[in-house]
Parts: sequence; structure tokens; C-alpha cells
Amino acid sequence: MSTSSKTHRKLNVQSPVPADIDIANSVDPLHISEIAQDLNLDPKHYDLYGKYKAKVLLSVLDDLQGSEDGYYVVVGGITPTPLGEGKSTTTVGLCQALGYFLDKKVVTCVRQPSQGPTFGIKGGAAGGGYSQVIPMEEFNLHLTGDIHAVTAANNLLAAAIDTRIFHEASQSDKALLNRLCPPNKEGKPRLGEKIKKFSRLDIDPDSITWRRVMDVNDRFLRKITVGQGPEEKGMVRETGFDIAVASEIMAVLALTTSLSDMRERLGNMVIGNNKAGEPITAEDLGVAGALTVLMKDAINPTLMQTLEGTPVFVHAGPFANIAHGNSSIVADKIALKLVGPGGFVVTEAGFGADIGVEKFMNIKCRYSGLKPQCAVIVATVRALKMHGGGPQVVAGKPLDRAYLTENVALVEAGCVNLARHISNTRAYGVNVVVAVNMFSADTEAELNAVKSAALSAGAYDAIVCTHHAHGGRGADGNHASIAVVKLRISFLAPACSNEDEMVDLGIAVQRACENVSQPFKFLYPLDISIKEKIRAIAKTYGASGVEYSEQAEKQIEMYTGQGFSNLPICMAKTQYSFSHDASLKGAPTGFVLPIRDVRASIGAGFIYPLVGTMSTMPGLPTRPCFFDIDLDTTTGKIIGLS
Repeated sequence: MSTSSKTHRKLNVQSPVPADIDIANSVDPLHISEIAQDLNLDPKHYDLYGKYKAKVLLSVLDDLQGSEDGYYVVVGGITPTPLGEGKSTTTVGLCQALGYFLDKKVVTCVRQPSQGPTFGIKGGAAGGGYSQVIPMEEFNLHLTGDIHAVTAANNLLAAAIDTRIFHEASQSDKALLNRLCPPNKEGKPRLGEKIKKFSRLDIDPDSITWRRVMDVNDRFLRKITVGQGPEEKGMVRETGFDIAVASEIMAVLALTTSLSDMRERLGNMVIGNNKAGEPITAEDLGVAGALTVLMKDAINPTLMQTLEGTPVFVHAGPFANIAHGNSSIVADKIALKLVGPGGFVVTEAGFGADIGVEKFMNIKCRYSGLKPQCAVIVATVRALKMHGGGPQVVAGKPLDRAYLTENVALVEAGCVNLARHISNTRAYGVNVVVAVNMFSADTEAELNAVKSAALSAGAYDAIVCTHHAHGGRGADGNHASIAVVKLRISFLAPACSNEDEMVDLGIAVQRACENVSQPFKFLYPLDISIKEKIRAIAKTYGASGVEYSEQAEKQIEMYTGQGFSNLPICMAKTQYSFSHDASLKGAPTGFVLPIRDVRASIGAGFIYPLVGTMSTMPGLPTRPCFFDIDLDTTTGKIIGLS
């Protein structure tokens, strides 16, 4: 049996729950070397980044080669409200329950959050309440600099593109050859027969898809012009900025399996076409090696901890729409070896299960070769009421009374959304456990309605959770021995003492992993056409068909002709509906899914159809989160971060 060690910390839970930053600051984190020791990580396999963070080196996989993996669990959610339904909190709370109370070896694997939302409208992504990754201010801000490395590499490639076009336009073939391919000591060109093609790429400026990035929400950089300086000789073109985590380099980081694989993927990134319609890559530009140098430390996952002292790997942070929205393959692989048989690796997938879990299964697992045993789907009464026909939920505005008073019929009507997510996820051959994230206004009747609907839809189990208020709190010693102490969470308020109403998410997940009865399978094979793969995914949304714009048809034809049709599909659509229309709640059917455009991240390894308009550079609201963030100059502690 894979058991954890003694580094765990008992929380002093308070009610009402204090602010996230206050809870995080109330706990003294363990030195990260203690967390590493708990995982049997040799000091030669990690580099310290201060007291509470460490970079875990890929060399650990060489030492653990041949070791058996632990159980693999992915956490997704139902179609969310704009407020979010608590996937990160549930992910952390589940791991605290498994590690602290069930005495299992466990590693939480999550994405690094962008600073854009942290200072914008969403806030941080460290979990919440008594289920957080700490130090939360370091988690939500610079961490170990991986996003900055992605930004630097991305913008180096952007500079290389414009510079190459500039020099090709202003120099003769002979001058280009002499500068790009200087002779070696024997006076011979270094590149041999490749010299002519290398020296003049003939990039079509109108085909360039590569944009610059920064890790700040700035709507005024969505569309810009470059080359307006007098020395650029009138070579003006229109481009723009994306948020850093939307860079293909971030997706490459998340999907790479080794340093050599990352080098190859970075070189394969397509930035546009030449004037003959042939793809131009980072390798063609001669910059792939430099990109790898900038990313050489970012490939190593960052080790942190939860409030209750269980280990966390934080690594990569790709968008969940134009990219696959999951943390890295290398972090999961290292974690699975470290926890070993009987241990657990729990990772979170972005947005609802129709987006994050689908991409986890069909993209991430396809490249990693890993097979999950269990998927946890997080649901809330609030979101299910919305899907049942409740009033619109708007971030920053008070909830309508419908969400604060009992309405079992509204909850039951909205459970069609949960049922479709369960059905879709079970189709991959994994057991599904529903975690009902409880809020103070939820009633016992409403929570029972969700549990009943989940079980009727085929869930392995359905558990009501209060991780935000209680962390991974377990039952008292009257009901279980220390070795098998259970995570018990009440349906009602913390004062509730009815033991029949206590449930156990940790044990439900453990049993679900131990009792998988179906083989793991993908939704589609890779050798069918791009359109057939899109159609397979659209059916899981409830679509009756797919329609393509003229631009989408053109792009599909181009990518097929260039030999990229064997890549998996990464659908870029709204997270607020199964459909393309965010206003269509519940489980809509009979709609035709419109594909506006089709693009590709060849280095990362997927084709991404655009369902509607996708913003890759968020804007700031009227009152951004940064209004509340400050530094206590006496103590040096950050205040107002959420």
C-alpha cells in the first residue's frame, strides 16, 4: 500500500471562513525539502527556489524507470456559471483528504495561473478557503518564472519573423547567403545544399499567425501595427498581442514528454506560409535551438504544497479554448512514479468536462500514453439551477433570489447538463464520481436531488463536499481507525451532527479507481479526416450537424494538403454551453455547430477549429482585482489577493 509520511498539518478551521489570503497567511509552510522527502525525492533531483518552492528535474524519471504508476484521476466540471464552480478547490480538497486523512501517497497536478486574471476579474487559481496551494501569493504571481520564459521565447520568435522579412526585402541573395551562412574554416558554406532555401524563406506577411504575448490583460493590444519606425522602411503590417498562456509554446510545454521532444516540437511550430503556400517553421527561421535554451528550466515542474502539507506539482498553463487547458504531461508522469501503486495523482482539466476533460482524454492522454481510472465531475446547485432555467448569473452582481432559496424542481431540470457530462465522460471507459460543491444556501432536498440524478445518469458515486469550509477534514476516531479514517463532510452547516449524512469523496475516488471495468478508449481515431473528427466531438455536444465557413473549408483543405490531417482536434468554443451559443443552457440538441475558422498548433500537435469568436487577450473590467491588492510595508505581506 502506498502511504504518505508525517509532514501533514492539522488546520485550525474557523467559521465563517476568512478570506483566502488570510487563511494562506495563517499557516507557516513547511520547508519544501520536507515535502520532497515525503515523496522520496533525492536532493539531486530537485533545485530549490527559496524555502517553499523547488524545480523537480526530469532526471528523476531515469531513476524511477520501471517503477509502477499510481492511480490517475482527472477533475472536470459541469458547464459553469461565470463565477466558477470550484474545480480547483475540490481538486486540492480531494488531495488533502487522500493524503492527510486516508494516509495515501498523493500528488496534486495543476496549471500555473496567468497573472492577467489574477489582477483582472477572476482572481487567483490556488483553490480557496481551507483547500489551497501555498504560498498562494507565489503560486499566483511569478512562481519560478515559467510564464516569463514562455513570453521571452514567444517574442524572440516574433522578432525573428519580422526581422527575416525585413532583411530578405532589403538585401540581395548574395548578401543574405554571406550573412546567414558564413563559410567555415575551409571556406565552404556551412549548410551545403540547404543554403538557398534557408537564405530566402519568402514568408507571406498575410499568412503570419504568430503574435507577440504578455502576461497582462490589455485590450488595447489586441490589434496593433508594427514596423512604423523610419528605419523599418515602411514595412508596416497589422498584428496583435495575446495573453502569454495562449502562446503555442505554453501548449508545447504542457504536451512535451522530454527535453528532446520539446526541442522537436518547438522547431515544428508553424508561423505562416511562404508565397508558394508551404508552411514555414521555427526551425526554418533558425531559432528553434535558442527557443529551447530559453525553455530549458521551464520544462521542470515546480513542487509546492497544500495547506495540509500534501505535495503539489504546478506546471504549464495553456488556455482551455484555443489550447487543451491541462497541466503538463511530464509533471503527471513524474508524480505517478513517485506515488507508486496504490497512490494517487489528481489533475485538473480547464472549463467544463465537454472542453477540458475531452481534451485531456483525446489530446493529453494520447501523447502521454497514460490512462486515467477515474474522472471527478464538480457540480453546484447554483449552476444546475441556471441550467434548469434560472436567471442569468453575472460576475460582480448579486445572485438572484432563485439561487438563495430552495427550488428542487429547478435543480432537477438543470441536471440534464450533469447527466450529459457523466455520459460523455463514461464513454472513455473511466468511472465517474460527482463532487457536489456545497454552498451555504443549498438545502438537503436540493443536494439529494443532485445525488439522485447523478447516480441515475451512471455515476459511480455522488458526494456532497465542503472543502472550502473544512479542507480535507475527516471523521472522528469513534467511526474509523487512524489507518482508514474517512473524509466526512456534512450536507448541512458545520454544526450538523447527523452521522448518516456524512459522506466520503476520498474513499469514493479510491473505490472508483480500484473497480474500473471498461478499457480506456479515445473518442475518435487519428486516421480519419479533420471533418470526421470534428463531427465526432460535435455529437457529444448534442449537435445534429456541423457547418463550415468558406475560410474554414479553405484552411481544412490547406492543412490536409500539408500533411497535418492526422493530428487530434482541439475545439475552441464557449465554456458556458455545450453549444456555440452561450445562452443555450442545460443540454441542448438539434443545433448545427458553426465552424468559423480552423487553425493549427503544429508544434504542440493539434488542429483547433474556432466555434465563434475567441478572444486570446482578455480585457480589464471597470473595477479590476488590482484595486484590492497591496503590500503591507511593515510586515512585507501581500493583502487583497484572492
